Amino acid sequence: MKKQFSILIKGLKDSFKDLLPIIAVIAFFQIAILHQIPENIISTAIGLGIVAFGLAVFIYGLDIAIFPLGENLAHEFVKKGSLFWLLFFAFLIGFSTTVAEPALIAIAQKAEIISSGRLDAFWLRIVVALSVGTAITLGIFRIILGHPIHIYIIFGYIIAVLITFFAPKEIVGLAYDSGGVTTSTVTVPLVTALGVGIASNIKGRNPVIDGFGLIAFASLTPMIFVQLYGVAVYNFSEPVETATAAIAAKEIIETSINIHPLMAMLYDFLSIAKDVIPIIAVILFFQYFIIKKPLSNLHKIAGGVFMVILGLYAFMVGLDMGLFPLGESMALQLTEKGNIYLVYLFGFLIGFSTTMAEPALIVVAAKAKEISSGKINDFWLRIFVALGVAAGIALGCYRIVQGDPIHYYLIAGYIVVIIITYFAPKHIIPIAYDSGGVTTSTVTVPLVAALGLGLATNIEGRDPLIDGFGLIAFASLFPMITVMGYGIAAQKIIKKEEPK
Repeated sequence: MKKQFSILIKGLKDSFKDLLPIIAVIAFFQIAILHQIPENIISTAIGLGIVAFGLAVFIYGLDIAIFPLGENLAHEFVKKGSLFWLLFFAFLIGFSTTVAEPALIAIAQKAEIISSGRLDAFWLRIVVALSVGTAITLGIFRIILGHPIHIYIIFGYIIAVLITFFAPKEIVGLAYDSGGVTTSTVTVPLVTALGVGIASNIKGRNPVIDGFGLIAFASLTPMIFVQLYGVAVYNFSEPVETATAAIAAKEIIETSINIHPLMAMLYDFLSIAKDVIPIIAVILFFQYFIIKKPLSNLHKIAGGVFMVILGLYAFMVGLDMGLFPLGESMALQLTEKGNIYLVYLFGFLIGFSTTMAEPALIVVAAKAKEISSGKINDFWLRIFVALGVAAGIALGCYRIVQGDPIHYYLIAGYIVVIIITYFAPKHIIPIAYDSGGVTTSTVTVPLVAALGLGLATNIEGRDPLIDGFGLIAFASLFPMITVMGYGIAAQKIIKKEEPK
């Protein structure tokens, strides 16, 4: 018990350290640029403390429950030798974790409202969930076959880009964004554990080279599926205004009901549990009815799952109290200030700081360090991922201001990814591809989405549906470039230091 407590305390210290960049960015802009102290500074400070606590508890719960569950199932499936059940499990995990993803629900509802009901939020979520289920299945099949990941990913990007020329312009930004919002804080660790576990248990597979990459598949396929959905919707259906009216009525009803604070807290906690429970249900079904083996240390796993839910709940409460309102109001104030370069700087710095505090990235970076025996430095990996996100968001803000079509930027970016892939070390390529998916999760998505839609709403001549979406796509694309660049640079440094 004492050892577990000390691990939790260490995690709490690390969480506060990870939040320092966000605090520094917000403090700088509030004092040096906007020349004001936030009115809600006390609630912001309390919120940041709750965020740090939630992050520490969440990661601790993952370490004692989700990771062992995923790796154990991977081991049992390989030992059982049942390809059908393994692929079916992969599909269900991908589908069930995506269809209830809070970030996807928020983006889908926003898209339905902005498109005047033409894009249906429910069917958009189903399309994305089907694409992720397909992606995880294909990714697992690739590990079994031992094929190089870049062949699949490059081929997928080519398909996504080609469809872009036929897709309606209203769907393109949303489609590329959907690839970033599918990989949630819970999904990423579980899928990573599954991929690493399968690669570790198949002879001739390398956990670093073969185990990573599932997140990259889950980020790529929604771009294709959603664009195809857009082609069907905009060619074969008419706008439906009633959907927007229904959503608006629902929001009025929800805001008019006076809910007791304790009941509201319980409702929010159960909402988080609702997002985690389908994943656990799928795992337990396969564990007890397909593998037919009881779980050892069931009480420990149950405790870990509870800590995952509690940590994620505390994390979201802290964000709602402190960071989200402040970040959104600052984005609006900077836009109104008239100096557009301040918006670019804010986008860069907020992209960097939120990525450094992203739970999914922290977990994946630590796992990369662990299975590479220290060859991959987790801190520097996070730095280069954060730099990629920062550069992507700044460039995405520039695109909105200029009003340029998004696909020109993304096509150029994917061409750079394809070229740099052939120069990057093999062990860094799957992690680089995965880094694009793990950066757009709990912390980053709401702030980035608010910034993009805020810019498109406040700049004359911009359409929120066409121009407002797309920042998440930029935040997913550029880390692939910076991480592979990090791998190339690290390889050259190691070669120079080697005795001749």
